[in-house]
Amino acid sequence: MCEEWVIKLSEKESLSKSFILFFLVIELFLGFIFYQYNKIEKEHLNENLFLEMKNYSLSFNSDRFDIDIVPYTKESKLYELHRDIDSLYILIPFPNNKQDLLKIYYPLKNYFKEISLIQRALLKQFLLLTFIAILISLLFSFYVLNPLRQSLELLEVFIKDIIHDLNTPLTSILINLKMMDAQNEEVESISRSAKTISMLHHNLDSYLKEMVFESKKFSLKEVVEEQVAFFEPMYDYLSWNIEVEDMVITSDKNAFARIIYNLLSNACKYNTSEGFILIMTHQNRLAISNSSYGIKNPSRIFERFYKENERGLGIGLHIVEKLCTQLKIPKEIEVKEKIVTITLDLTKVTSK
Repeated sequence: MCEEWVIKLSEKESLSKSFILFFLVIELFLGFIFYQYNKIEKEHLNENLFLEMKNYSLSFNSDRFDIDIVPYTKESKLYELHRDIDSLYILIPFPNNKQDLLKIYYPLKNYFKEISLIQRALLKQFLLLTFIAILISLLFSFYVLNPLRQSLELLEVFIKDIIHDLNTPLTSILINLKMMDAQNEEVESISRSAKTISMLHHNLDSYLKEMVFESKKFSLKEVVEEQVAFFEPMYDYLSWNIEVEDMVITSDKNAFARIIYNLLSNACKYNTSEGFILIMTHQNRLAISNSSYGIKNPSRIFERFYKENERGLGIGLHIVEKLCTQLKIPKEIEVKEKIVTITLDLTKVTSK
């Protein structure tokens, strides 16, 4: 079922985010620890080499080091570990010779080999702890998200119950309104409000349930004019311009009408006080344009629950995204000088 898919998808997204966040925190901590440990190990190796060189100067009983005689200079620093391009070395004075110094050195290539062995050992430990960190992150994520999963399931059941309970009174209201005087302004106002609630009910119903589509031929112009007739009285301060060809569409009429409803609802709600709405067709493409105060992230407006202000639920355009995908109707959005245009490519559903 679609509602189960929504819950599982939300759970997976939350699980992935929690896992990645917790795992990155652990990895950064481990990286810092191993960086410091590698630094300490290098210092420890240098200190051991220095002590071994000093001991070697007393007995010369090791084959790890080589010796050389170098002239004494004022810059010569005795009993300190030095490094040149070939070796690590220390300088030691001769007892009765102040002009020369004994140079005890350790080849740099051997030194790098020891450093490499240390780093390999640290890398093995780091990989082992990384594997443990992955397991801990997964367990922690499952533990943390379990209450969220239970809340989502309760919310899903709650929404389903509300939708089910709303269906009967809404149907009753709409049927009785048809029997009343349609010329009465109060009745018309109530009728429009009831139809708005009914469409929101259908939106939530289609959002949570797996829909079965039935393709039939219908008039594009008729569907557009029906939706315009619903919105135009509520937004009579907007300038409406409809230039729609009378083309025949082969698709699910109710689902297509819901796409137009949500697009027009969004165009009206986020319009300017003296704005306009333009609906036109050209070469099997239906474009709905409206003036607006601008969109910060046009690429995100079809995401579930995304909204740039406090109005709405953030699911209207996501339902458009979902229905367009299921009806195989490509769409695109363009924002130019605060004019928003959403275009539907009807090529695949236009009857020849």
